[in-house]
Amino acid sequence: MTDSIARQQQLYVQDGMSDEEIARQVDLYEPLTDSVRELIEVALLTEVEDEADLRAAHEHLDAAKQILRKRVNPGPYGVRWGASGQKRAWGNAAAGLRNAVAPPLVLRHDPDGRAWCDFDLGAQYEGPAGLTHGGVSALILDQVLGSAAEAGGAPGMTGTLTLRYRRPTPLGALHAEARIDRIEGVKTVVVGHLAGPDGVCVEAEGIFILPKWARNQDPSTISTPAPDGF
Repeated sequence: MTDSIARQQQLYVQDGMSDEEIARQVDLYEPLTDSVRELIEVALLTEVEDEADLRAAHEHLDAAKQILRKRVNPGPYGVRWGASGQKRAWGNAAAGLRNAVAPPLVLRHDPDGRAWCDFDLGAQYEGPAGLTHGGVSALILDQVLGSAAEAGGAPGMTGTLTLRYRRPTPLGALHAEARIDRIEGVKTVVVGHLAGPDGVCVEAEGIFILPKWARNQDPSTISTPAPDGF
């Protein structure tokens, strides 16, 4: 086992947290994440030029950082499972509940296997003027397609992600969805799209590959990486 894989394994944790404690932490941390995300947008868009006001804002932010640094996790958040099997990927860059850099995605799953979410993107996700950055669109679709594969009982890691940019993606209200198209052995092919008020903006197809270490397991029980990776 390499050192890097060993370190990765340590970030997959069965911590036994109760559903009640998870709910308490959601109530505690989700509003903080939302506030920091809003702060990022406000810091980008503010036109306040008064030096005293800006210094005061900076001092308040420094004070908040000092409060939060009283107790911090020394590394990445990782992926954690509670006593009932509830998964917490709260550091995820695309949908982490405690990651203020992540777009505000709350993924839903229908009985027919469709994964979807409705969300709003602010100015901090801009690429071309007034439009969503193409890389942000890719980030979101990778997450939604992967979620559909996992929810459909055929999880995997992204092997390929093919995107077709059909029209510019606006900022603001957007919709993303995905479904499993077919399963070919250890490969799950998922299709989906990202849409705005005027229709589909980006179409996507992803191939998600079940890692070697997981191929003799029930996919619904897969939770930690194996020593040999893929």
